[in-house]
Amino acid sequence: MKENALCLSSVKNISWDAYQIFLAVARHGGLTGASQASGLSPATVGRRVLDLEQNVGRQLFLRSQAGYRLTADGQALFEQLQAMDAVVRKVDGWRQEAHGTAVVRLMAGTWGTWLICENIQAIRSDRDGFRLDMSVSERRATLAHREHDIGIRAVVPDELNLTRRHAGDVAYAAYRQRNAPDGLAASWISVSEEDAISPYLRWPHENAGASIAVIVSRPRSMLDLARAGVGQAVLPCFVGDLDPGLERASEELKSLRHTQWIVTNSEDRHRREIRTVSDRLFRLLKSHADLIAGKRPSRTV
Repeated sequence: MKENALCLSSVKNISWDAYQIFLAVARHGGLTGASQASGLSPATVGRRVLDLEQNVGRQLFLRSQAGYRLTADGQALFEQLQAMDAVVRKVDGWRQEAHGTAVVRLMAGTWGTWLICENIQAIRSDRDGFRLDMSVSERRATLAHREHDIGIRAVVPDELNLTRRHAGDVAYAAYRQRNAPDGLAASWISVSEEDAISPYLRWPHENAGASIAVIVSRPRSMLDLARAGVGQAVLPCFVGDLDPGLERASEELKSLRHTQWIVTNSEDRHRREIRTVSDRLFRLLKSHADLIAGKRPSRTV
């Protein structure tokens, strides 16, 4: 009780913004992810965390080259702030609904977001009375404390407070510029090992590390470079097969196949705007199920 009292007492004297930065670092495991989530530079995020530690008089993180890991004090504060954050977000959603400015926060990976953007009218139209906020990340969507309202995940959710809908399988293959010379097979495009969070991003490092010719910081650039003839890249089949400028450079990489799930917080899934976006997203993914699962589209010759 004494420790909780100290933490809660310090909450009163420190701005909520400072705690939100702390939450971002804790959730992302370091400054880079927290920087992307907050819009602040990594240096600023790091400085704010140091300021917070000085203000509370406790070390909150263990720092290493692998990232930021919570100390026991940091974990205690994290657990309390997550509960507070959930309340703040719930009240904010209630307030927005009252003013007709409801927001649906959707988190998906690079290519799920790409598919949504290509078919945005199927997800949100001008007639809808809500705003759609989309977050792009290869990391797992976090909904336990309402960080997001809807997420697309590559693994079966195991949190008890989440509702899930199976949206099919995702297949991957290597792709290169259509009619490219055979020599292109010796060149690969990839993200850095540090950014290779997902199995398909790690595949070139694990199987063709010495042949990587270009490294980019974002997976989306791999598509552009493969189309430009720089090398070959591992892509979801629904991305590579739909691009007329690309062809498969391999059969399906079956070790990368995984299921796909739409997840929502169980308490929020009946909110009208969340249910609307979730249902539309489910229909979009189901309408592309064969392509997403690796079945090649028929082409008119």
